[in-house]
Order: sequence, then C-alpha cells, then structure tokens
Amino acid sequence: MTETTHPPHYLAREYLERCTHSVEPPPTPDEIRRELGWALIAAERQAQAECDERD
Repeated sequence: MTETTHPPHYLAREYLERCTHSVEPPPTPDEIRRELGWALIAAERQAQAECDERD
C-alpha cells in the first residue's frame, strides 16, 4: 500500500503567505486543495479501496 501524507507545513505556509499579500479575492476551498495536492490523496485512497474490493 502506498502511504500518502499532507504537504509539508512550510508549503502550506508559503501558499497562505502568497494569498495573504495578494490583491485578488481569496481562493476557493477547492482551489486551495488543488494547489496543495489534497485531491491526489483522495484519489489514491479511492483507487486503493477499489483495489482492496477486488482482492
């Protein structure tokens, strides 16, 4: 089984720092998840669950 983790804290801090000083409106929660790669974690968990069902 492949082990997945959340991105390192420094990446989240850098991302939030960029967003804080931006003049644009804040990103949506979906955009934040995409930037941090959290969707990849969910997709991998789903693929693993489907694989486990077949076994």
